Amino acid sequence: MKILFICTGNTCRSNMAEALFNYHCNLQNVTAKSAGLFTNPSSKTSLNTYLVLKQKYNIDISNRSSIQLNLELIEDADIVLTMTTYMKTYILNEVPQFKNKVFTFNEYIGRSGDVIDPFGGEIDIYFKTFEEVESNVLLLIDKIEKDTSN
Repeated sequence: MKILFICTGNTCRSNMAEALFNYHCNLQNVTAKSAGLFTNPSSKTSLNTYLVLKQKYNIDISNRSSIQLNLELIEDADIVLTMTTYMKTYILNEVPQFKNKVFTFNEYIGRSGDVIDPFGGEIDIYFKTFEEVESNVLLLIDKIEKDTSN
C-alpha cells in the first residue's frame, strides 16, 4: 500500500508526515511519500521541520527537496491524504476520477479540521504541528493495520 501526503509546498507538514509514517510503520509493503500542490523547485525541507524531526527521532531530512504533485504520483498512490480541505477540493477539481482515494488526513482517521500549517512560524508551532502529525500518523497506521487484517 502506498500513502501520499500532500501539503502546500512540501517543506513542512507533508514531508514531516512522510518521515514519521515511514519511521513508525512496520507493516509489510506499506510506505509513504509526500508532495506539494505549489512547490518551488529549489525548496528543501524547512529548517524547523528538520530540527524537530532530528531532535525527536534523529531523522535527518535536511537535504530532501520538495516534490511537485503530479498525476503519476496520484495514480501510483492507494490513498492520498491532504493536510487541508482546500487541498482535497483543489485536487478533486483537477482529477475527479480519484475521488475514492483522496481524503483530508484528519477526515481519513476520523478527526475534524485541518492540520495546522507551521510555515514561517517559530519552532514552537513546528513542535505543535509535529505532535498533531505524529498522533495522526499513529492513528493512520493503526487504521491500516485493522483494515488490512480483516
